[in-house]
Amino acid sequence: MQLLLHPGYFLNIANFAAIVQNDICWEVKDNYQKQTFRNRCYICTDIGKHMLNIPIKHIGNNSNKQVYANVAIDNNYHWQRQHWRTLQTAYRTSPFFEFYEDDIAPLYKETFTSLMDFNLKTIETICECLQIQIPTDKTTVYESKVNDKIDGRHLINSKTEIQFDQPQYVQVFNDRNPFISNLSILDLLFNEGTNTLPYLRTIKLGFPYA
Repeated sequence: MQLLLHPGYFLNIANFAAIVQNDICWEVKDNYQKQTFRNRCYICTDIGKHMLNIPIKHIGNNSNKQVYANVAIDNNYHWQRQHWRTLQTAYRTSPFFEFYEDDIAPLYKETFTSLMDFNLKTIETICECLQIQIPTDKTTVYESKVNDKIDGRHLINSKTEIQFDQPQYVQVFNDRNPFISNLSILDLLFNEGTNTLPYLRTIKLGFPYA
């Protein structure tokens, strides 16, 4: 049975563990929701957990609802340059930053207008780094409850911490900060490199959730 997930911005370790362990279908027909991993991710810096946030264009209708697939990035802000500089500062001393730098950097040089397209591109890029195929199945209609799939869409919620047993690995600035769990996949990739895929396969998420 397929697992239903939302595409997000350099998804966190829990989401990527779900991706490598399951047959995935992307939810692309839902409404956009604020304060989720759709337009944010968390990395580790010298002062601890740090959020990277993609600015979006808001519509002015009465409901303030818009379909996720129609959400546009607000490129009036120089967010790509800011995010890339932050990633360079945070991870340039990590063991594998230089190894993957040329794969990640183009995402911050090409202009994207669609948030979903950009998010899917970040997932595709990570899958290429891991040498796995990106899932391509997508929903055709939105269903609040699904019967033919396992619903993993809650994993996009940034307000709720997912409880799972995550083995610790050596993070940059571990001499200053305690281990920070479930960061963006970039944190794991830059620190663990070729061990990233085996690491993700060992994580037990305990699907399906109630």
